[in-house]
Amino acid sequence: MHYLYILQSEKDNNFYTGTTSDLKRRIQEHNNGKNFSTAPRRPFKLIYYEAYLLKQDAEAREKYLKTSMGRRVIRKQLTNYLKSVGMEQAKLA
Repeated sequence: MHYLYILQSEKDNNFYTGTTSDLKRRIQEHNNGKNFSTAPRRPFKLIYYEAYLLKQDAEAREKYLKTSMGRRVIRKQLTNYLKSVGMEQAKLA
């Protein structure tokens, strides 16, 4: 399986989107500072993921979610979560 995931920084509330074949290991890597781009923003919590059989499908979905239309779609998907944490106007990157 391959996973598309969205993490939220507990430090600055920003979001990070990525793909992996081992979701638990990848979250640990982010939280242990092994990812250069996210290390200063840790710790992270997993707020969303999707599972795919093919790596190419997970990567295509990640690429789409990083477009303006994709961000609108995922914001709508996460509406209840964003409301529950008071982040209705949050930008998903």
